Amino acid sequence: MASSLPVIDVRSPGEYLQGHIPGAYNIPLFDNEERARVGTTYVKIGKEPAIELGKSIAGQKTDYYLNAIQEVAPEQKMLLHCWRGGMRSAKIAAFFNEHGYQVFVLEGGYKAYRGFIRQQFKVERPVFLIGGYTGSGKTGILNEIGNSGHQIIDLEALACHKGSNFGHLGQKVQPTTEQFENDLYQQWSDLDPDKPLWLEHESMNIGNVVLPDTFHQAMLKGKLFFIELPKEYRIKRLVDEYACFDKPVLQSVLEHLGQYMGAYQAREVLLALQQDDFEKVADITLVYYDKLYENSLTRRPVREMVKIPLESGGVKEHARVVLKQSFGGEVNGK
Repeated sequence: MASSLPVIDVRSPGEYLQGHIPGAYNIPLFDNEERARVGTTYVKIGKEPAIELGKSIAGQKTDYYLNAIQEVAPEQKMLLHCWRGGMRSAKIAAFFNEHGYQVFVLEGGYKAYRGFIRQQFKVERPVFLIGGYTGSGKTGILNEIGNSGHQIIDLEALACHKGSNFGHLGQKVQPTTEQFENDLYQQWSDLDPDKPLWLEHESMNIGNVVLPDTFHQAMLKGKLFFIELPKEYRIKRLVDEYACFDKPVLQSVLEHLGQYMGAYQAREVLLALQQDDFEKVADITLVYYDKLYENSLTRRPVREMVKIPLESGGVKEHARVVLKQSFGGEVNGK
């Protein structure tokens, strides 16, 4: 959400962690325990006692509110919201107004913001997708395309996950799906809707994060550039990327994956790991992942697909080839 004003989220810390407007500051009217107490009072005793309890709690925290707001709104202006733009935001907005602050309240609160951004993903714009089998270097190619001046969103970076069963290794804790959507919209809204947006071709799930259905439908209406690379190249990339992790960690992932690979392949891949034959580990797992990717293309076909055979090489060179295919020789997107 573009705003020159600091955005103040007065919901509880638990609500904020579940999902918030990117860049918003959390100055909770009630902490998690206090919110639970007010809610329990409302359910068991009634609305008026709950309101009185809320007033009592807030009345003891005035110094906290004022100290917190001084740090984030030095110009004494803010955009403030709670869940639905109701009592919580009204009460604390009145309090800050009384102490010399100019307060704008987000109409409909965070709930309205969430509804708005999900609708925005329905707005059609040209989408180009980078696809290919596991180990093709799609993320590297995407980022090189971004370095060439074209519009990209790195969905896996936003999701803190590389997509496969190994995708969590070396990554931060994933955001909630709700927060992922908020962060995605922030990038989506900053881009020119008339210029192509480059994305990596993803399934609905990136680890535990689920893409918004409206966004995924927009992806499937795009043009897919499917990279075809020799399997040996892909094996080397996977070994370079994942063999550095501790064997017990890799074994845990492979044991889980083995439930879907078949008994023979499951035994072979674990044996190869114990023998430090990482190339064979990658080879066996690619058989599974290649079939999985082919099935996903069949179940959720894109509007148009262009296959691009590539020889082994670097992502910069591959990005240039993809761009030439997409723009008829034009490489620089600036």
